[in-house]
Amino acid sequence: MKTLSFIASIALVFTQCKTPKKNTSSTENPTNKFAIVIHGGAGTILKKNMSPALESAYKAKLTEAAQTGYEILKNGGSSTEAVERSIHILENSPLFNAGKGAVFTHAETNEMDASIMEGATGKAGAVAGVTKVKNPISAAIAVMNQSNHVLLSGNGADTFAAQAGLDIVDPSYFYTEKRHQSLLRIKAKNKAQLDHDAKTAMHDPYIKNSKYGTVGCVALDKQGNITAGTSTGGMTNKRWNRIGDSPIIGAGTYANNSTCGVSSTGWGEYFIRGVVAYDIAAQMDYKKASLQDATHDVIQRKLTAAGGTGGIIAIDRLGNISWEFNTAGMYRASVNDRGVLTVKIYQE
Repeated sequence: MKTLSFIASIALVFTQCKTPKKNTSSTENPTNKFAIVIHGGAGTILKKNMSPALESAYKAKLTEAAQTGYEILKNGGSSTEAVERSIHILENSPLFNAGKGAVFTHAETNEMDASIMEGATGKAGAVAGVTKVKNPISAAIAVMNQSNHVLLSGNGADTFAAQAGLDIVDPSYFYTEKRHQSLLRIKAKNKAQLDHDAKTAMHDPYIKNSKYGTVGCVALDKQGNITAGTSTGGMTNKRWNRIGDSPIIGAGTYANNSTCGVSSTGWGEYFIRGVVAYDIAAQMDYKKASLQDATHDVIQRKLTAAGGTGGIIAIDRLGNISWEFNTAGMYRASVNDRGVLTVKIYQE
């Protein structure tokens, strides 16, 4: 019996040594109890090419979008509502390549993509190639909440959005003279460069001369829930129903309450190959990297080394905000829980 008692005592001590103690005192202090960050696209955005009036117009619309979401969060609203309403402001403006300001395809039509993801539930929704939905981000939310699917495309997505009661418009709604002229200039340049080789026609000239942009929003609400959303018109002169990263969960949009939320903008093919939005969250999860370290590594090292250009906005679960890009500029704005607004355009 004494031998059994001795063995039991040793086992108890061994178990106590191997069982990790619970950390009863948290060392994490939230930077912001709630916050919002938005972007309006990244690219060759230079101050020397921007008139004072146009710069003011961009800043005013970025401010309006960020403040709209902030007011929702301040009053206890959800991060999903804040993201949707903020992106509506940008989609309804001809200044940005999304919704009303969507660029034109090679066939002189407008094809738009959008996605949304909730960090609390892991639920996500997306649409690609829609042509009649006034606000594609709302169509993405409808897919998330009113279907068993994640991604719908083309005519089916337009039909679903109509059945969901969303605002449906004639495709002519998306026409803007500025975007149409951009397409015609690129077509003229391509015509001068291309020969009749079909293989050549499928490669560089149609991509290198194309313009791209996106809008996006990430929000953290008072309940600690993160939502990320992205909306775009894609690339000018895109063909064959090309789809970029914006409607791809993990590439253009990602959210997880335990790490962060991310919205991407840039050359979509590279963001898809690098699974950029998820990579940032994965580094925070597996490497325990900070939001700033993860976003910098993915954009400035990995994306740049691969030849991709663009950027991201992100918020982590503690309310830290990050925007990272490897281009000359990115339209961006944020508001923290104290109501402090920051609006920027150029590389600083």
